[in-house]
Amino acid sequence: MTKGLIHLYIGDGKGKTTAAVGLSVRAAGQDKRVIFSQFLKTGTTGEIRSLERLGIRVIRSEVNLGFTYQMDPSARERCKAEQGTILRRVRELVAAEPVDILVLDEVLDAVNTQMLEEGELRSLIAHKPGSLEVVITGRHPGPWLMEAADYVSEVSKVKHPYDRGITARIGIER
Repeated sequence: MTKGLIHLYIGDGKGKTTAAVGLSVRAAGQDKRVIFSQFLKTGTTGEIRSLERLGIRVIRSEVNLGFTYQMDPSARERCKAEQGTILRRVRELVAAEPVDILVLDEVLDAVNTQMLEEGELRSLIAHKPGSLEVVITGRHPGPWLMEAADYVSEVSKVKHPYDRGITARIGIER
């Protein structure tokens, strides 16, 4: 690959992270160097365990502060600091070593909840190495990102068990 493209997996449906994981696994299977970063997600999940077993570098917070809409001001500030740390770490790694694929899972939700400055994401995209493929997931990308993207895949929810009170199940949603 000589020119790295930008992928957006967006929408309110289940499958955005799954698509990013699938692309990461495919790339690792072709000896590509992958960094998989996650924003606003913590805890042990099947996909993170699998990625790590494949030798994919995973960058995420280990501090579980809950959902942003449930946080008090102190927790919001701590969450914001954690998300900034994740993005800084990603930038450092991309600058320090060759990386073929960079996944920014749920980075749009971090931006939309003001846990991450949109300008930081813009700067990362604007200054990425030319061959770096970037995968972004979440909801409600700004117009600038829709314009910058080479792939835009929308995942829409038609029906979901959560609407009936069924929470995330091990091996299916986590």
